[in-house]
Amino acid sequence: MTTSLILACVWVIAATITALLPMRLQFPPGLSLLVIAPFLIGFIGFEHGVWLALAGFLGFVSMFRRPLIFYAHKWSGRAAVGATQTEDRS
Repeated sequence: MTTSLILACVWVIAATITALLPMRLQFPPGLSLLVIAPFLIGFIGFEHGVWLALAGFLGFVSMFRRPLIFYAHKWSGRAAVGATQTEDRS
């Protein structure tokens, strides 16, 4: 097994352990995993090609779909999912 795949397996185990933590303790390790993931996916793509990198990307998006949706809404200026919006009815 190559270095990139071993690191990907360690990343998945770390993400699973992070998910088992109480919500208040998930943020620091979850943010680190979120930042490391693109570099790891690029490393997988470098060693094994586009198709395995795409599989890694799909797995990453599947595991981090809620934070990614939250930050996409935050960065685009839209209200967060579940936030109440008031309309001007004049």
